[in-house]
Amino acid sequence: MELNITCIPGDGIGPEIVAEAKKVLDAVAKKFGHTMKYTDILMGGASIDAYGVPLTDEAIETAKSADAVLMGSIGGDTTTSPWYKLPPELRPEAGLLAIRKALNLFANLRPAVLYEELAGACPLKEEISAAGFDMLIMRELTGGLYFGERKTVEENGVLKAIDTLTYNENEIRRIAVKGFDIAMKRRKKVTSVDKANVLDSSRLWRKVVEEVAKDYPEVTLEHMLVDNCAMQLVKDPAQFDVILTENMFGDILSDEASMVTGSIGMLASASLNDTKFGLYEPSHGSAPDIAGKDIANPIATVLSASMMLRYSFDLDKEADAIDNAVKSVLKDGYRTGDIMSRGCAQVGCRQMGDLLAQRI
Repeated sequence: MELNITCIPGDGIGPEIVAEAKKVLDAVAKKFGHTMKYTDILMGGASIDAYGVPLTDEAIETAKSADAVLMGSIGGDTTTSPWYKLPPELRPEAGLLAIRKALNLFANLRPAVLYEELAGACPLKEEISAAGFDMLIMRELTGGLYFGERKTVEENGVLKAIDTLTYNENEIRRIAVKGFDIAMKRRKKVTSVDKANVLDSSRLWRKVVEEVAKDYPEVTLEHMLVDNCAMQLVKDPAQFDVILTENMFGDILSDEASMVTGSIGMLASASLNDTKFGLYEPSHGSAPDIAGKDIANPIATVLSASMMLRYSFDLDKEADAIDNAVKSVLKDGYRTGDIMSRGCAQVGCRQMGDLLAQRI
């Protein structure tokens, strides 16, 4: 199988971690008989330096012609970089917003996994962390409060700000279908999170999710109010498989979930459209302070590549090979600096990539 992948190395540590992800993907291709075709494009600060804009039309067209996009990280130091003296629409992050819009990426996937070998980094009580957890938060990315009509007005001498939360049934249905499809590849449980006791948008959300659930009889559906979900994430995270929720709730809950893993350097993410196409990237930032020092942790990007194989190409065995390689390297005691603990062997970014590729 030929996999046509557009790569966005980006800024900061981005080029380093993408290089290691490619190394692991090449090992997968060799073992399973695939061909990897990579095309690099510029985005963020690198694109600003080269073209004066954070994302060119040509780069967008290249991304659209691919089967999937693998991204490192974009941006720089917001206090010292000249990129942040530009107007907001010309700053690095504007490129990310532009590509999400151009590719219609409405579904954001954020896994949160506590590896047994890293349980000591989990901030939860040992009796909770000992159970481990492996959840995935499916967040609607292009609707809701962040994209609704907003304005600030003055009434009778008093300023009033208005933000509008809207969803239509089609927006809800397409993200719900994605959530149930992915649950079928996992443990077949969906927890739909809303605020249906207060919000009309949540009541519509719950109604549509229940309609979609009828097409997935193998998947268990439960509803949970968002405030309860926030509590359950720190009380009993092992109960969750796929958490399906709207934009603002997903923004907050995914950050909470990432912190209970103990290390954002281990967290992958994906943004999907209504086909198999997706953009895959680590959850962490560009870390410009450590760029070029060969000390970045590439595992989140490697795990993002695993998600790409699983969700854009339906190559589950190949994705499992990457996931198992990560577990094997951690079990053998190899760590980058951000996850280092006593008794382990500290390695750099390139060596970690080599170790992972060797275990495919």
